[in-house]
Amino acid sequence: MGVKELLEDAIEKFNRKVEEDERIASELEGIERTIVVRLKDDGAYHFRIENKKASPLQEGDVDGDIEIISDSETITALFNREIGPMKAIATKRLKINASIQDMLRIRKFF
Repeated sequence: MGVKELLEDAIEKFNRKVEEDERIASELEGIERTIVVRLKDDGAYHFRIENKKASPLQEGDVDGDIEIISDSETITALFNREIGPMKAIATKRLKINASIQDMLRIRKFF
């Protein structure tokens, strides 16, 4: 499965989780963010979170409130739980530009 498919699957799971978990839905009340995933080896993807829902994934680079910068191999390893996010950050395979509050929120996505 490629990175695009992994991200689309994650968005679908995220939206289901929000629908099923009122606690997470209440945490997202009033939150509007653009999330950009920039791959050093394969372009960029982005989506928005608004109205307690993640929009469909789109290709292309935009200015984002949350920026995730990595490569296809690392993103795939993160989704397959072959590497943890903290290890990926510590080894500079993953960089996340976001506020502390958004960092805590994005953990629910991954």
